[in-house]
Amino acid sequence: MTTCFDIGGSFIRHGTLQDDGSVAESGRVPTPGNDWQAFVDAIDSCTGTDRGPISISLAGAFDDRTGFADVANIPCLHKRSVKTDLEAALKRPVLITNDANAFALAEAIDGSGRGKPVVFGIILGTGVGGGLVVNGHLVKGVGGIAGEWGHGPVVDPTAGGQLKGLEHYPCGCGQTGCIDAVCSARGMEKIHLTLHGKSLSSKDITSAWHRGDVEATHTIEAYATLLSRALSVLVNTLGPDVIPVSGGLSGDEALLSLIDRKTRTLVLAHYADPLVFKGQFAENGGLHGAGIVARTAFSEART
Repeated sequence: MTTCFDIGGSFIRHGTLQDDGSVAESGRVPTPGNDWQAFVDAIDSCTGTDRGPISISLAGAFDDRTGFADVANIPCLHKRSVKTDLEAALKRPVLITNDANAFALAEAIDGSGRGKPVVFGIILGTGVGGGLVVNGHLVKGVGGIAGEWGHGPVVDPTAGGQLKGLEHYPCGCGQTGCIDAVCSARGMEKIHLTLHGKSLSSKDITSAWHRGDVEATHTIEAYATLLSRALSVLVNTLGPDVIPVSGGLSGDEALLSLIDRKTRTLVLAHYADPLVFKGQFAENGGLHGAGIVARTAFSEART
């Protein structure tokens, strides 16, 4: 029996891979972010008496060449060979996939992108991430960086075409002006603070926008414009059939519709149907994607 995990900075969600390929969440525990042994014990306790393999969707970058994970919000995993160390501690096979890649796989194989050649799944929440699936296969790229569109500076005060009044915000990756710093939920909050001098949560900003608030509308227009510009480059480069969305901002249908309309006006191809929309597995993509990785890996091992 394979246990699947979706591990984030706050919670470890887990479930068992079923015969039909589905993975329903069976429980969750707090993530012990600073203590490696406590983290191992938490994973072990979630599997109970079962000693079968484990498949993990992890919120962070994972380099399958070196085995090292870059997980800034879980310090005990950061810059650690998580796969090797977990296999040694738990004495069972461990698979690890980036959470955005897991979501993209879930959408491409069993969700809104099923049967479509090119699926680019994105996460819009505390951070910005993405995963690319082509003809049913995850594209990893060198060091597993494929799909990491959230990093790389796009807001530069020395470049032309910037939105007036916006700063080049620092990013957790060490650069400034990254999409992750500007177009995440935190980025929306920074834009609002810069434009209006008011510190509001992204939820409060979008709620005010829905009510017709002028300042919130200004913020959302700036946010959606920057995000759609970045997405348009990816669309023209990759030619995706669909861009399903997960993350905290994916639940706002009006926001995604605005981003979709703006993006489709900037790309070369004509998309008659919505391109950017909430994914079918927006709430459960990490677990379901981890299940797909396990299904693929262990079926290949048996052949």
